[in-house]
Amino acid sequence: MANSFSKEERVAFEDILEGFNDALVLSRNVSVYRTDGTMMERTNNVIWRPQPYIAQSFSGMDQTLNFTEFTQLSVPSTLGFQRSVPWIMDALELRDSLQEGRLGDAAKQQLASDVNRAVMNVAANLGSLVVRTTASAGSYDDVAACDTIMNEQGVQMFDRYLALSSRDYNGMAGNLAVATRSFGNQISDEAYRRGFVGTVAGFQTYKFDYANRIRAATGADPTIDTQAAAGNYWVPVATSVAATGESANVDNRFQTVTVSSTANLLAGDAITIDGVVAVHHITKQSTGELKTFRVVQVLTGTTCVITPPIISAQGGTDAELQYQNVIVTPSAAATVDRLNVDAAPINCFWQKDALELLPGRYAVPSDAGAAVMRASTDQGIELVMQKQYDVNTMKTKYRLDCLFGVVNKQPEMSGILLFGQTP
Repeated sequence: MANSFSKEERVAFEDILEGFNDALVLSRNVSVYRTDGTMMERTNNVIWRPQPYIAQSFSGMDQTLNFTEFTQLSVPSTLGFQRSVPWIMDALELRDSLQEGRLGDAAKQQLASDVNRAVMNVAANLGSLVVRTTASAGSYDDVAACDTIMNEQGVQMFDRYLALSSRDYNGMAGNLAVATRSFGNQISDEAYRRGFVGTVAGFQTYKFDYANRIRAATGADPTIDTQAAAGNYWVPVATSVAATGESANVDNRFQTVTVSSTANLLAGDAITIDGVVAVHHITKQSTGELKTFRVVQVLTGTTCVITPPIISAQGGTDAELQYQNVIVTPSAAATVDRLNVDAAPINCFWQKDALELLPGRYAVPSDAGAAVMRASTDQGIELVMQKQYDVNTMKTKYRLDCLFGVVNKQPEMSGILLFGQTP
């Protein structure tokens, strides 16, 4: 067949796939939902994925008044990442097969980085559990605080991961090298020789060679009216009905709230609201700690979108009681405190089920003049390699492609750890 791959190129592609698979550090630690290509094309590459149910229990024999309908919440997941690395080699350059392999390695590293960054971004931008410390990284207590905030709010105690920026990871490794130092101590030796942290406080830790940063908050903090009459609370609903009668799913991860001013708020800010206290999601018992939120979008001079929504049961519906996440002490002017006082790298932590990877697939024809090879990683992400020769220029075009989506299904099961914050 014209433009068919040589054996050397096939071996090179197998090596690319293996290296790509090895480089997908973060994507191995999120849940995976394999989509159907035909269905995704017919739905514009969007599928709604269910969030976990939360059930209520009652005491006593007579449950006559307690039979209520469950509200199933879901979130939209999109195959929104179409990443490609194209390159050209002419007939002279192709004499050096080693050079061809280097280009393939660079392509695979870039695509693996794209997948890992996509996972990091949804965790960093939407993770609503916020832990901050005044000191730089270097203590078990820092990670234990992430464990505590998850435990207090009922997040599962298994499959937890923490990704640290290089500076913060190495600071923690330095602490382990000293704090556990003794001859023949494996933890201390690994930390000293390899800068390796491993499992800390129930989290499997990883090192970023890149990390998002959060800005330093400036200006005065706004206020918000948390009285029931102000309507700054959320009633979970599975679907909404438009004026024309159509029913559509509702994304319950976000809420638009009205504040005194958004002049000093920016997307990404981590906030608490005075008098809005987090509860355990199952028992509904108060944790005694203020609930943390993230600003997702600033809409107008007085409105912004936050995650998670304030589900305080102030509306008195069964859905609110089922998914209640806070207890509110009403105030006409509760202060919105920004936690990101100083600019810092964003270290992400999450429970595996919070983040989901959606592998996609291209239907590339194999008989249209270009040679095509495809293979899938362990997570189901498909790499497609194509090659086409131009007889006019004696140049060969190559491209390596992947299609995938990443979604943060539950911002309350993921969060961020900020070091070096002014009290």
